Order: sequence, then C-alpha cells, then structure tokens
Amino acid sequence: MDDKITIIEGPPPEFEEVDDGWALGLNESPTLFDLAITHLRTFNSEALVERCHRAWRSHGSMYLHYRNHLGLEERAPIVAARAVETPEGHMLLLWIRRTPDEDDLPDFSDDDRFQG
Repeated sequence: MDDKITIIEGPPPEFEEVDDGWALGLNESPTLFDLAITHLRTFNSEALVERCHRAWRSHGSMYLHYRNHLGLEERAPIVAARAVETPEGHMLLLWIRRTPDEDDLPDFSDDDRFQG
C-alpha cells in the first residue's frame, strides 16, 4: 500500500513534458521513456514525498495511480517528488516516467474520416 500515491477525486492529472537538463538524468535506463511532470494539490505533500523517499531508499518503486479521461485506471512510475507550499495550499510535484506512445487522447478533429 505504501508503493503508490492515489488520486481519489478530481479530474485526471495533467502531464507536462519535461526537458530540463537535470531531469533528463532520471531517464537513464536501457529503455527509452518520456518524462512528464504533474502538479497535485494535497493536504500532506511532505508526508507523500517522505513515503517516496522511504520506498526509494529500500530500492522499491513508487507509482501514481489515477483515472484517465475515459475513467480507466492507470499507473505511472514516479521518479522524483517535491513538496511545495503555495498560497492555495500544499502542492505535490511528481516527475513520472511514460512510454513514448502514451498520449492522453487522440485528436481526431482534423481527420476527414471522423467529420459528419
């Protein structure tokens, strides 16, 4: 149970592509992955970051569990985490690993086959 952070309510997370130099070092592996960051509002961001650190110290993995736009459950490996205090409250910044073919939803708006 301590190997995941679950989004219980609210919309699916929005992922932004990461191309920061330091973050690209998180991608060192034999397989090619994309890195993305998401910002989550939470009541206990520091405790969640500490849970990630405990898992990584014991050579475990941490995952972000969430529902996508279609309502299906998904999970993404967390590779870095940071707690931030904002005027709106606690925020949790999560850097996650995604496979290059993972897109939120395909865009068929310009495809003539799907026009009425």
